[in-house]
Amino acid sequence: MGKIYGRTCADFAAEAIGLALDDAGLQKSDIDGLLLNGNGNLDMDPRLQFSLGFEDLSIMNSMRAFGSTVGSMVQYASLALEAGLVNYVVLVYGDTPLKPAVGAGAAYAARGVWDGMNVLKAVYGEFGGNVPYALAARRHMELYGTTSEQLGGIAVAQREWAQMNPYAQMQKPMTLEDHQASRMVADPFHLFDCCLVSNGAVAVVMTTAERAKDLRQPPIHLKAATQAAPGDNQISGRDPGIVTGAQQAGEQAFALAGITRDDVDILELYDCYTYTVLVTLEDYGFCEKGEGGAFVADGKLGPGGSLPTNTGGGQLSGYYMWGFTPLSEAIMQARGQAGERQVAKNDIVLASGNGGVLNFHSTTIWSKHAD
Repeated sequence: MGKIYGRTCADFAAEAIGLALDDAGLQKSDIDGLLLNGNGNLDMDPRLQFSLGFEDLSIMNSMRAFGSTVGSMVQYASLALEAGLVNYVVLVYGDTPLKPAVGAGAAYAARGVWDGMNVLKAVYGEFGGNVPYALAARRHMELYGTTSEQLGGIAVAQREWAQMNPYAQMQKPMTLEDHQASRMVADPFHLFDCCLVSNGAVAVVMTTAERAKDLRQPPIHLKAATQAAPGDNQISGRDPGIVTGAQQAGEQAFALAGITRDDVDILELYDCYTYTVLVTLEDYGFCEKGEGGAFVADGKLGPGGSLPTNTGGGQLSGYYMWGFTPLSEAIMQARGQAGERQVAKNDIVLASGNGGVLNFHSTTIWSKHAD
């Protein structure tokens, strides 16, 4: 993961799938379902099946719901498996936005859609994700007194986790002072409030609980997969960026899983920015609306804390794979295979996805227990 050049998306995806199949003890011929995350990369379209060498698939789709896509893919796969349409489904995403002569900040610029309101916003400096998310964070600060230092505490906690993750791009220690000294990207976001850009790929295999018993790895059981799309923040009557789809999707997921938020041992939250973590914690109900800043300030999200969150470093310090980052870490933690960063109590793990500018949300809940 990271600044790895000279390889194609298909190359990365093929390697990730090969590793996932070997991990599961499966052959390519066993796979009869393929779901691609089609965000941000035109190469992740259905024709990738040809490059990957899959044949006789029963389901095939390239899905796109921005950062919430992975939850949609999990939901799609689980429904297809439950209906008996497929036996084994591969979920995969690969990307190569980084080039030797292109900085991380410009990596996605060429993929932007410049029409309609996007053009009008760009005239006033709002293009990409930094500015609209920064506006949401600033609104939270004005309403509730949230501070940059509190957001920085999230970044510092995740860097502490990343230092124990051999896959993480950012391995160097970081203090709150380092966070505050990093350059301003879009007020109130400093550089270390913003996620990474990564070349690489992640693949996951899903099947039924019965078939999983015969595979190489201990199965991790899906307890819930939900989505929420509240609508356009600017015209829906909601306070922009203050209440997100995590509220709706979270409540549905807890109900489907038959648990409460107090039962969750580990959180793997989509973290395009530090603020996304804070507002997601509020909307999931781990703290009251407006109390997120104080909630995260005592270090509870970091190693040794009472609510381990983004235990691989997340997308701020680990690697950025459009929602596959939280999912892959959730699986490793639930299996008990996260090495030095393994959390002792790992019965229930929640992974989230977030897309657009806090417009789309997905929640998945996983357990190492079948019942």
